[in-house]
Amino acid sequence: MISYAEPLAFDIYCIDVDYMRPHLACSYLILHQGKATFIDCGTSLTVSRLLSVLQDCNLSVTDVEYVIPTHIHLDHAGGAGVLMQKFPNAKLVVHPKGARHLVNPQRLIDSVRQVYGDKLYDSLYGEIIPINENRVIAAEDNDCIDLNGRSLLVADTPGHARHHFCLYDELSQGWFTGDTFGLSYPEIIIDSGRYLMPTTTPVQFEPDAWQQSIKRLLEKNPQRMYLTHFGMVENVQQLANKLSKDLITYSEIALSQNAHDQRIEKLIEKLNLHTLNDLRELGCQQEEALILELIKTDITLNAQGLDIWLKRQEKLAQSA
Repeated sequence: MISYAEPLAFDIYCIDVDYMRPHLACSYLILHQGKATFIDCGTSLTVSRLLSVLQDCNLSVTDVEYVIPTHIHLDHAGGAGVLMQKFPNAKLVVHPKGARHLVNPQRLIDSVRQVYGDKLYDSLYGEIIPINENRVIAAEDNDCIDLNGRSLLVADTPGHARHHFCLYDELSQGWFTGDTFGLSYPEIIIDSGRYLMPTTTPVQFEPDAWQQSIKRLLEKNPQRMYLTHFGMVENVQQLANKLSKDLITYSEIALSQNAHDQRIEKLIEKLNLHTLNDLRELGCQQEEALILELIKTDITLNAQGLDIWLKRQEKLAQSA
């Protein structure tokens, strides 16, 4: 197996898509009875990695049944259009609120360019290709996707984004969580194992809905979670408690900030401080400089997302 593809149990492979850096984002390949499904797919610039792993598993492009982005943020869905061109028999499965944006991605492209700027956008995402709507399945809450006899249950899980669902694999007793179960990088280790933190990126952070989504995932008593950022984690209840607590803390940090021109910078400072203090209390021995470098992009996006959430709260308060 190729070095950037980690074989897991239950015929699941974790593929590092090398988005921005190693161990930041992955795609999952599920095999069952000679057929294949990709969950989350990185960007159009990393499609070649997925094709190489498929070939290494002795499968062809005609054996892929589904491409399933958990939501339409481009580190999860940017490569979907290119993949659908490569896989003639595949259907794209996506949240109903995200389907039209992959059929006609121009609005999605414009919004991401606004956040990142043209130069960084082009280096990260490349070309976003529209997908024929006849090949798109808008999967509703509680739908089941049949992977050649292997069932994936769809659960609507807002909080990180309103166009987000998670997928429960009965065989592995695990959820493919996208960003709903936060992010956890293998380089950051604490006494109990992997460290988990929320991802409150723009523009649809909703803490109350997110808490309900976490409860929804736990109803299945899952034994493992397959995170897009990054890899499989297994101490599910402990990590769920941590994520729930951090969502409260993040909201409190945001609400403690006054409205001013430097609010995002202040949020970045507070989130960095919270994370570093938290890691030290939990036994992390990693150098602060490396930690800050690893989480730099996430903390910046988290601060931007919290700022947008605060603006919504302020607008609601003014209209009340």
